[in-house]
Amino acid sequence: MHHDHQLIYPLLSGVVAVFGSWTALDLFRRARSHDGRSRVQWIGLSAIAMGVSIWSMHFVAMLGFNPGVPVSYDPVRTLASLALAMAGTALAFLFSGRAGARLTRQLGGGLLMGLSIGGMHYLGMSAIRSTVRLSYEPGWVAASVAVAFLASFAALAAVRRNARVRWQAGAALVLGVGVVAMHYTAMAAVRLAPGGDAAVAPGVPPLWFAFAVAGLTLLLLLLALGASLMDQRQVLSMALRAGRMGYWEMDIPRHRLALSEQGRGLLGFAPDETFDQSLVPALLTAESNARREAALHRSIHHGDDYEVDYELLDGRWLEVRGLMTQDGAGRPLRLVGTIQDVTAHRIAFQALARSEARQRILINELNHRVKNTLATVLSIATLTARRSNDVQAFAAAFQARLLSLSATHNLLTAQGWQQADLRDVFRAEFGHYNDDQVVLSGPDVWLGPENVLTLGLIAHELATNAAKYGALSLPEGRVEICWRVEADALHLQWREHDGPPVRSPERRGFGSRLITSSASASDFRYPETGFEADLTLRLFERRAEGLEDEAG
Repeated sequence: MHHDHQLIYPLLSGVVAVFGSWTALDLFRRARSHDGRSRVQWIGLSAIAMGVSIWSMHFVAMLGFNPGVPVSYDPVRTLASLALAMAGTALAFLFSGRAGARLTRQLGGGLLMGLSIGGMHYLGMSAIRSTVRLSYEPGWVAASVAVAFLASFAALAAVRRNARVRWQAGAALVLGVGVVAMHYTAMAAVRLAPGGDAAVAPGVPPLWFAFAVAGLTLLLLLLALGASLMDQRQVLSMALRAGRMGYWEMDIPRHRLALSEQGRGLLGFAPDETFDQSLVPALLTAESNARREAALHRSIHHGDDYEVDYELLDGRWLEVRGLMTQDGAGRPLRLVGTIQDVTAHRIAFQALARSEARQRILINELNHRVKNTLATVLSIATLTARRSNDVQAFAAAFQARLLSLSATHNLLTAQGWQQADLRDVFRAEFGHYNDDQVVLSGPDVWLGPENVLTLGLIAHELATNAAKYGALSLPEGRVEICWRVEADALHLQWREHDGPPVRSPERRGFGSRLITSSASASDFRYPETGFEADLTLRLFERRAEGLEDEAG
């Protein structure tokens, strides 16, 4: 009956052991997510935490030890027991902390930790200075080491199996209770007998150890909190830098805005430059300021998440996101969030939207032009058939007109179906004639698709008629084509010279009907010197709405 069995000592030692085990295992879990030198440093911190917690638990429990005589402690052996606990747990963590470690390594790590816990206890007991002699029952000694081993192995296996908080809490509870159980099992092995030091050398009294334990426990708490905060801050900072984000925090009651260095840079401020919340509106467009005020009002008064995109006066876009924290009464306390430059994303999105709009426009334009082309082909086929005496004549005339239509299509395709040069339209029809047979004179005129297709058909009919019956049917014949533009009208003059005698036709053919229906005004004359025609075409560009804006 050499130990005080008041409940306070087991409870205090259990709290110290469980809390220390939680801290050590949490640091050990963080160590497993690092490599190289950083991993060794985290394992060293976890070993210090584990060693201090075991040592602190031992001497808290020893406050209840009462051999019936005064007791003091040898400081050298006491510190040696602390060093043994830290060294043993460090080796245990190193041995079992590798990724994918097998069961044998986990058993080895549990054995190393169990022996270090037992060794710390018995080395600490050897530091006792008293007039009584301490001895131990071997069976209880073996049992205490076995308890330490089982608790250590179970804790290491649990924290390796799952990193969730409940698993870590369970592992810390198992290890803490196991360490306490080991202590009291080992104390059951103690046997007291007279015959100690006749004159007890001065040592450290138990009260001082109580203060030392309290101090080391506080140090352990600060160590754990500092290490965790440092690690979390480092991870958060790296994640923000990787995402090119800034961090901001707004104190709602005090109306203060704090920005990280990255956030200041996104707003155009130097790290050491004076910054205040009142400076933000001057950086934004009026529309962005309105959105910002509305979003702040919703977050402060309704607790909504803060989500808004800012357009800066320099043309950049910033994406700002935040969450509101409230006190127990539901009053807003802080808005915390991130800020990120999304200008590139915004430009890409706008370009994609324009591309999709342009694609829809072009598809509609294509459908319209295909319908018009098919209608033109159908009209050509019908009218050609009416004026043809046999199939061969129809095929020849129809093929020639389709080739003319195809030539004008090729001109437009070369210019992206935007426009074509009037001179090129005639050259497509008279390309196999010499320049002295076909004379083109007039200013440069660029025509839209509708005018190009119309003029191409007119030019083909006039050229075909001249080649069959007019000036181009003779080698010495020639055609002069002149044009001018007035307001929104194109005026064409067709003159044939040195051809066969001309007489007025008895009836109008397909070509005359097509030209008359296509031109705004037409005048055909048949003097003996050669056929003449004066035509007027209304100039217009049938452009789909929005193409001009996109081109700009």
